[in-house]
Amino acid sequence: MDINLNKEFNTIISNIDIRNKPNLFLHVCCAPCSSAVLEKIIDYFNIYIIFYNSNIENSAEFNKRLKELYKLIDCLGFNIKIIYEQYFHNEFLDFIKGLESEKEGGKRCEKCYYLRLKNSMKVAADFIIANNLENETNYLATTLSISPYKDAKLLYEIGNNICDNSLIKYLPSDFKKEDGYLNSILLSKKYNIYRQNYCGCEFSKNE
Repeated sequence: MDINLNKEFNTIISNIDIRNKPNLFLHVCCAPCSSAVLEKIIDYFNIYIIFYNSNIENSAEFNKRLKELYKLIDCLGFNIKIIYEQYFHNEFLDFIKGLESEKEGGKRCEKCYYLRLKNSMKVAADFIIANNLENETNYLATTLSISPYKDAKLLYEIGNNICDNSLIKYLPSDFKKEDGYLNSILLSKKYNIYRQNYCGCEFSKNE
């Protein structure tokens, strides 16, 4: 896909009237990845966080990452609502069945991205309808693109296909650009945020 995601993102935010901000439903994978993303977008969107991460290997790790996310939001002083934070690991295991031995970044990860973005879109759509936001501009995005190990164009392709013909547009974004990843490291250190050393599932941890 020949698209400069960062350029497209900057074009969109440069045309936003901050007196009438669009809504952004942000799938968040963890606090460290969301730190620099939230700082980058807070002035341009009404942000709703979706913590949809059934890939995380166990409930203890899931709850630890969720707790750190709340801690980060408090440290940043942002008034942001988390609208989804439930955990169903068997959903992930059933969805990637047969791909357990795939290398990190392969087909298993691609299915994982699809699962989390698809269900995040459903959460967002339900929220939009329940809160009468259908006539407003609504975007979906994910903090996953801030990682140097994640393919932002693949995430955009998946997200764009999921959001086709829905109430939500997928926001072109590659949050690792403009030192996004470096800033996430610096912010994690500044606020003493737990920074895990694997994506989330037991297979990535073992690898």
